[in-house]
Amino acid sequence: MGIFDKLFNSSSETVIKNEIPWIELNSTNQINDIIQNSSTSTQIIFKHSTRCGISRMILNQFAKDYIFSENDFNLYYLDLLRFREISNQISRTFEVYHESPQLLIIKNGIVVAHKSHGEINDIDLQKYI
Repeated sequence: MGIFDKLFNSSSETVIKNEIPWIELNSTNQINDIIQNSSTSTQIIFKHSTRCGISRMILNQFAKDYIFSENDFNLYYLDLLRFREISNQISRTFEVYHESPQLLIIKNGIVVAHKSHGEINDIDLQKYI
């Protein structure tokens, strides 16, 4: 069982069916990689609270609707309960107020769009490829 199977497969959560090319965000050092890589491809961070029903619902809907390949974006998943210090660093680095759930889109070292809660699934990711 992989790490994301453990994250999403519990009696209280729906299993995400789509194969999403998640990159686990588990180190503040990865933020520098995200900034650097954003000059050549769009970077996305999905911040998720594993204890929040709303966050789970938004994440499952996002996964259900996700139609992109791993070549379109680098898609990072941040477990807020395990890595809150990373979320705090993201807020400081990109000057974006922390919310949960939250999606940040980074290009050329800056956040070009961010949404939280139900607005996450309204973002047209196609325009950021």
